[in-house]
Amino acid sequence: MTNLFRTASFIAVFAMLASGTSSYAQNRTLTEEELAMAADKIHSKYLTIDTHNDAALHINNPNGKYGVTKGQVSFPMMREGGLDAAFFAIFVNQGPRDSESLQKVREWTENELKKFLKYASEQEGVRIATTPAALEKNKKEGYISVVPAIENGYPIGKDLSLIKYFHDLGVVAITLCHNKNNDICDASMDTAPEHNGLSPFGEKVVKEMNRLGIAIDLSHASTATLFDVVKLSKQPVIATHSGVWSIKNHNRNLKDEEIKAIAENGGLIQVATGRFFLSDRPKEEVTVKDIADHVDYVVKLAGIDHTGLGTDFDGGGGVVGLENVSKMKNLTIELLRRGYSEEDLAKFWGKNLVNFLKKIQK
Repeated sequence: MTNLFRTASFIAVFAMLASGTSSYAQNRTLTEEELAMAADKIHSKYLTIDTHNDAALHINNPNGKYGVTKGQVSFPMMREGGLDAAFFAIFVNQGPRDSESLQKVREWTENELKKFLKYASEQEGVRIATTPAALEKNKKEGYISVVPAIENGYPIGKDLSLIKYFHDLGVVAITLCHNKNNDICDASMDTAPEHNGLSPFGEKVVKEMNRLGIAIDLSHASTATLFDVVKLSKQPVIATHSGVWSIKNHNRNLKDEEIKAIAENGGLIQVATGRFFLSDRPKEEVTVKDIADHVDYVVKLAGIDHTGLGTDFDGGGGVVGLENVSKMKNLTIELLRRGYSEEDLAKFWGKNLVNFLKKIQK
């Protein structure tokens, strides 16, 4: 293709995208090359954010064995895939809840967080970002943003002061629980409820996170917990890495009423890429199209303003066509193919998350 024709194609593609093509109409007029060009342009022009990965665990502990694919996230791969920012979660495995165990896990969590943030701050072209303004500034100046998070409120125990302590270390989001109930709330994957949603202490946690402007992450939370939080929270909430129950019946996925509740709260549903959350089909048959199916469902139910992506890379995420962060544009191409407009994709990849953070950190 000549440079002149390529330039003309860019103009034609973006005139159509910017015109507000209906988000759900199949757009078959673009060639594969034009779709790739459009995806490149979108990732160059707009802030792109992944709201959940577990890479910090593997970076801090390279010889650890965790039963998941690792090596799906690196800063060079983020650049290759056109991903500007990601929430790097310190994953905390659930353990005993006695005082001695909680003290140990608090120290471990603090050390893991500090160790990873030191590593990230020493990487060329990378900055820590804890505010929406920092995310936007880093994009403009060509830096990758690392957003610190904690996956599982277990180390908080019943010590409310630890929320501010972790906030002061830079934590932007906390997933209230993982796969087991803790002192804050019930988890979606545990065998039986303990608190029937939020515990009395958990109610204090929600209020304190609201006060401090920390994102309340409801991925992994039970249905009762989710509704308790949405009812109590004065700020929008987020599910950083979840799927759609109506497509794949999995306890970690969100039912229609949960999706609607989060959206009505002003929050976000960030679609995960783990194949077990997406489909019952064999691993080799689950593709980027399945991720797009979940995105479509959330958008149709809750609106484009309430969704985005949380890959869960290095923690179980990844499918054919989106195996790691270097392949992020493949999802953009698939969404373009389905008729999503430039503005839709700007919202999906970053504007929604920036607006969310502005609301909770005001």
